[in-house]
Amino acid sequence: MLRIELSDWGTARAEASEIRKTVFVQEQGVPEELELDERDALCVHALARDASGRAIGTARLLPPERHGGHVVSHVGRMAVLRPWRGRGVGGALLERLAEAAVARGDDELALAAQTHALEFYRAHGFSEEGDEFLDAGIRHRRMRRRLQRSRANS
Repeated sequence: MLRIELSDWGTARAEASEIRKTVFVQEQGVPEELELDERDALCVHALARDASGRAIGTARLLPPERHGGHVVSHVGRMAVLRPWRGRGVGGALLERLAEAAVARGDDELALAAQTHALEFYRAHGFSEEGDEFLDAGIRHRRMRRRLQRSRANS
């Protein structure tokens, strides 16, 4: 059974930073000083837990920003431990953060996807925009998804 918890950085830091270091720093070669940043303290953090309660994935939702009359929140630092990839963990993290964004009144989610993960994000309703770019030496594309709010939340 998979469980997704939302929390602040103080609560999520130890487990989330360990997962992010494993995935981004050790596997992908991102410099550690680029991986953890001052924005973590401002974010809502999601932790995915397996049936035994072990943290197996993480992502963060940055504070909302206004862009052209829309409230947009950015999803970032999505990381799932290798044995759990392809098993719905990333999708569950993404959908839980989308629910949190809808609950606070956001109109859209945006993210910078590594190009190898574009199909994953397309499957979750995201569309590419703009040109490919490098971030920490890794190819990315910006992506966006409109959020559906219920009438009760409108």
